Amino acid sequence: MSRSSKKGPYVAPHLLKKISKLKLGDLTPIKTWARASEISPEMVGFVIGIHNGKIFNNVTIKEEMVGHRLGEFSQTRKFTKHGGKMQRELEAANAQAEAAKAAAQKTNEAANSAVPKK
Repeated sequence: MSRSSKKGPYVAPHLLKKISKLKLGDLTPIKTWARASEISPEMVGFVIGIHNGKIFNNVTIKEEMVGHRLGEFSQTRKFTKHGGKMQRELEAANAQAEAAKAAAQKTNEAANSAVPKK
């Protein structure tokens, strides 16, 4: 359930205070644990270090982010990847194809360099 429009957006007051002290375009990260805080237009252009439970992820705030929550831009879980045996086989085939392509390119370059230029 979303926050009541009567109350207005929640923006952590300490975050706004820190932003007001910095000059526009300053790239020093502002560390925060306030993942529930909404991004306001005053934050655009600043770098905010959003805590994900382990580290601070530096995020440069852009105009498209206004209205979203800070926590949306700092993932708390690490995505490994989907797939199992089938995925490994596909990746191995792709790696083998790239290696063959690189080897063919090297032999092609060696053949071109051996031919004397007129």
